[in-house]
Amino acid sequence: MSFYADMGFGSRGPPPIGRSTRRFDEYYRCYPVIMMNGPDRSHANYGGKVFLPPSALDKLTRLHISYPMLFELTNGKEEKTTHAGVLEFVAEEGRIYMPQWLMKTLALEPGDLLQVKSTDLPPGSLIKLQPQSPAFLEISDPRAVLENAFRNFSCLTRGDTFQFHYNDDVYDIKVLEIKPDSDKHAIVTMETDLEVDFATPLGYKPPERTSGTNTPRTAAGVAHGGPVHYQGTMAHSINYASIAPSSSTAADGAKAVSSRFLSQGHKLNPRKNSKAPTPVSSTPVGGASTNPPAAPIPRTRNGPQPLRLPQGKLFFGYEIKPLKKKDENAEPVGGEEVKPKFQGQGQTLRQKRRGAGGGIDSGVQSGVSSDAEGSAKVKQKPKGTGSSGRTLR
Repeated sequence: MSFYADMGFGSRGPPPIGRSTRRFDEYYRCYPVIMMNGPDRSHANYGGKVFLPPSALDKLTRLHISYPMLFELTNGKEEKTTHAGVLEFVAEEGRIYMPQWLMKTLALEPGDLLQVKSTDLPPGSLIKLQPQSPAFLEISDPRAVLENAFRNFSCLTRGDTFQFHYNDDVYDIKVLEIKPDSDKHAIVTMETDLEVDFATPLGYKPPERTSGTNTPRTAAGVAHGGPVHYQGTMAHSINYASIAPSSSTAADGAKAVSSRFLSQGHKLNPRKNSKAPTPVSSTPVGGASTNPPAAPIPRTRNGPQPLRLPQGKLFFGYEIKPLKKKDENAEPVGGEEVKPKFQGQGQTLRQKRRGAGGGIDSGVQSGVSSDAEGSAKVKQKPKGTGSSGRTLR
């Protein structure tokens, strides 16, 4: 309602729908939106609406032009016509600012004279579009993107190629077909249930099929890792004898790879009768390097081989070998040392009681007894003695 209040209708709402007896018809100098003064309006360059001067709003109000305000843009010099809506009435007097794609459609240059007339268009029910680049197929949901882009358009004309902006990219779309198709060949795209259909993008090439199946083909007899033999069992196919840990070729190859120091050592304190090595002169010689020559890295052809399996075969591991125990010096432990460390009978610290024959049970006497046992021994009298005791009383 604020839009109509600004146009002078107050709270009465829009003017009655229908054709006006009078028609808005003016001429303006056209310029692209990027040349417009004031804040940045780059978003208006990807829509279907123009900027008119304030005097156009005053005249449209007096003529009771129905909403939405639609205009027929005609370049009389090139005899080209299209349609557009209006976004704001803030342009300078005598000027009209429009998106770049509209100027390209009408074959206009900045400063050319353009005829602007008010018009009425039917609401659209179907529109068929053709993207001008295969890059449009990269959009995940093109219908939702176009629905958002159509908010900047009031109408579209058959044969026009408009532009919209999405994810820092500009896409060109051509209008191939519209319904209903009137003598003006244009429809209203706002406030209507519009069905959108797409044609094949311009320049699109369907992918070529190399084979009838979905699985990729490989060269016969050659796997991805290199040539292998398909005949025989699984072990023969993967050449298991050369890659197994127990094979001599693999062991020699692993030893050669791990042994980086293959030269003989030199003692710091030589024997008395041994000859000292001849010292090498430290004076540099022209054209020669003073650094000692680097020992060539031995290249081994043995050792663990890569496991190259043909397509459709699996490998479930090598044979299982028990782990050998080693001592603190990393040497294998012998048979005697592998035996358990704790054997034999246990020992007790408490002395056992005497038997009936006066002997002591087998075991080690430690001489440690409890206080209860000591007090019991003192109260007992020795047996087999003939003397009598004395009393103090």
